[in-house]
Amino acid sequence: MAFTKGQSGNPTGRPKGAESKSTAYAREAIARFVDGNSERLQGWLDQIAEKDGPKAAFQCLVDLLEFHVPKLARTELTGKDGESAVSVIINHNHIHAKAKTGPSD
Repeated sequence: MAFTKGQSGNPTGRPKGAESKSTAYAREAIARFVDGNSERLQGWLDQIAEKDGPKAAFQCLVDLLEFHVPKLARTELTGKDGESAVSVIINHNHIHAKAKTGPSD
């Protein structure tokens, strides 16, 4: 059976961006390890900081957290011709707010 270009062979399969079962299991195992060994991890990070400096210890923590906490994607919004998409004007001397009272506001 031939597939149509741009159409999945399994349209009811895993949604785009959803993690696989093996990734979910790995994250869960790492979370259990971190939760069950927080005192030991702190000791290891302290040893790394003494030997290689706090920057190295922090990098180890960041590397470990990558597996425990999903990465967030950064999105940049731009307006027409690369201009700013949002303008914010802050006047620290005056704050004016109007509350909505109904559908006609």
